[in-house]
Amino acid sequence: MCFDVGMCFDKKVSFKKWKSNPSAINRKEHKHCQIKCKNVKRKAKKDFEEQLAKNSQRNNKMFFKYIRSRKPAKNPVGPLDDRAIKGAIKNDKAIAEKLNDFFASVFTAEDIREIPKSVLSFVGGESEELSRIEVSLEEVLEQIEKLNVNKSLGPDGIHPRVLKELKWEIAELLSVVCNLSFKSASVPNDWKVANVTPIFKKALEAIFGNYRPVSLTSVPGKLVETIVKNKIVKHVEEHNLLDKSQHGFCKGKSCLTNLLEFFEGVNKHADKGDPVDIVYLDFQKAFDKVPHQRLLCKLHGHGIRGKVLSWIENWLKDRKQRVGINGKFSDWRGVTSGVPQGSVLGPILFNLFINDLEKGVSSEVVKFADDTKLFRIVKTEADCEGLQEDLTKLSDWATKWQMKFNVDKCKVMHIGKNNPNYTYSMMGGNLATTNQERSWSYRGYFPENFHTMCSG
Repeated sequence: MCFDVGMCFDKKVSFKKWKSNPSAINRKEHKHCQIKCKNVKRKAKKDFEEQLAKNSQRNNKMFFKYIRSRKPAKNPVGPLDDRAIKGAIKNDKAIAEKLNDFFASVFTAEDIREIPKSVLSFVGGESEELSRIEVSLEEVLEQIEKLNVNKSLGPDGIHPRVLKELKWEIAELLSVVCNLSFKSASVPNDWKVANVTPIFKKALEAIFGNYRPVSLTSVPGKLVETIVKNKIVKHVEEHNLLDKSQHGFCKGKSCLTNLLEFFEGVNKHADKGDPVDIVYLDFQKAFDKVPHQRLLCKLHGHGIRGKVLSWIENWLKDRKQRVGINGKFSDWRGVTSGVPQGSVLGPILFNLFINDLEKGVSSEVVKFADDTKLFRIVKTEADCEGLQEDLTKLSDWATKWQMKFNVDKCKVMHIGKNNPNYTYSMMGGNLATTNQERSWSYRGYFPENFHTMCSG
């Protein structure tokens, strides 16, 4: 932020002059300088903020850095409550270790004795399978050109600015490395390690479970992930493999389209006076719990096979992570399940993993990544039992694929004056009812009281 420094100097001079000779003229002169300096500062601040807003799409890092600087200062992580020591952990290194232990504790110990078969079976021929990838120099140059130089570097220390400014020297070598990696189905170890940043979600900052792990990985590794992701997305779109209920991480869809489709689906029944039951489902640590062998089975069912499937298997294998707090890092821990939050490839892999979630379900379903909602008209007890059967099918799916619903956070909303107010259950527990619900996927768009709007 720049402004006229001379104006501030004039204000100081006029102040000293007034103090040494407190006449009415000197006081008036100082007051004039004070007002002029204040206006100049205000204009400089306004111009600076307008420029930040204009450049926010190109450099959102500076924008959010400024926003954070305007907030009251506070420690972003911890102190954490540890029941084992019956006290609070305040040391950054100790907090990092404890959080890394917690993040690792939620990983799935996959039962590989009986891997179930995916209900999805790719109907295309062998020539239409995504079984091999070859990358050209032009593709690598295109991805390097798209790099945001304001993003942080990964554990390997390679900054995106270096790649972008030396693209002509690096692109050819990187394309050779990419093709060797795809041909041998082997991923360099530097691309499989991550510095994890704990992101506070809500509620109490002292609770381990209130932090979400976001992985910061190698920039060249993410560049290669982008190439693989683009090939997978093209394959999925060409063969129309992704269910229409999914709105998360999909081209042309967003949290807003998710809301609009869901809202329209419920309103078309509520406007006719039909009672409707809505069930909000919550997976427990969904991205971290995805079992790798079952994920590979799902990918095979979507026609992703051969060297590409082997490459993804190697990409998932032997991953490591460490948590960083204010420059202090925990020890490295192995990652035995899940798709890394913060990776480029993770979201599309997760979408394909839960793509068959609602197969055989008769209720209407809308998804945003793992955020799932289902609803149906419930005029009779048979309708309610039908919704209960759907919930049982979803529970069976979760058990089969070693995922888990957080039953305590799954909610039911009864809409309509003649609603039977049926009690639903999942995995041995009854679902709580709610009059209003807000979801992270459309926070800011969803009405404060959905029940009132629909029933009014």
